Amino acid sequence: MSWRVVVITKRCKLEYKLGYLVCRGEELKKVYLAEIDTLLVESTGVSLTAALLCELIRQKVNVIFCNEKHNPFSQLLSLNGRHNASGCLRRQLEWREDACSAIWAEIVRYKILCQKKLLDDLGLDQALLLEKYAAEVQPGDITNREGHSAKVYFNALFGMSFKRCDNDFVNHALNYGYAILLSAFNREIVANGFNTQLGIAHKNEFNSFNLSCDLMEPFRALVDRFVFCGARELTPEYKYSLCNILNERVAISGEKCTVLSAISVYCKSVFEALDMGDAAIIKCYEL
Repeated sequence: MSWRVVVITKRCKLEYKLGYLVCRGEELKKVYLAEIDTLLVESTGVSLTAALLCELIRQKVNVIFCNEKHNPFSQLLSLNGRHNASGCLRRQLEWREDACSAIWAEIVRYKILCQKKLLDDLGLDQALLLEKYAAEVQPGDITNREGHSAKVYFNALFGMSFKRCDNDFVNHALNYGYAILLSAFNREIVANGFNTQLGIAHKNEFNSFNLSCDLMEPFRALVDRFVFCGARELTPEYKYSLCNILNERVAISGEKCTVLSAISVYCKSVFEALDMGDAAIIKCYEL
């Protein structure tokens, strides 16, 4: 199974040769392509061959391109992530509204409980209020327990003056980590034959990743914990550590695995739950 997170930070040429990703820059370096899970191209001075791009897609490597500010900007996704993608799309279009509402409520509940666990681990009293909110989640989250929990949660972590729209280090770090998470969910959704644009709760016409935004919600707490406990400067090393969250160990279905593996198990369980109309099928990780 692939596991490496490879980050390219300097001008170079990337090509494919005999099963290896070859990096021709100041030094010649090679990485066995089958070992790479995520390739983050952070420099805009990097060139890639078409042969490499095709092989990256064939092996389902998560490829992320950054802009001139070194922030995740775009992603390489296959047009045909699964042999029966057309059939999967038909299934997706037939997901019942009541099932979507029930499953969205379960996702929100898991998200709040993950936030509550983090506050518990940090010894913060606001965890009790989040536990109450989690128990109050209704189908479709019509009472917006997610929003109420988010306000309490972020104020507990980063102070009463904290706002998600502020232009500061914490928000930059959160956005960077969330973008890495989002890319992992995009890859998993496409690999299962579904469309990232058709969400169950997020339905923004300007968002190409509505379904990914739906599914990733419980996993945001992994990034939140890292940002709370980490440094206060967005250095290349810090960004690499954010990317490496995907290789952290978590528990799901009673077994320890990487976050990447947990995302795969979780997504498959959500798709099955949507097909069957049964939210109890969903399997979520534990911090």
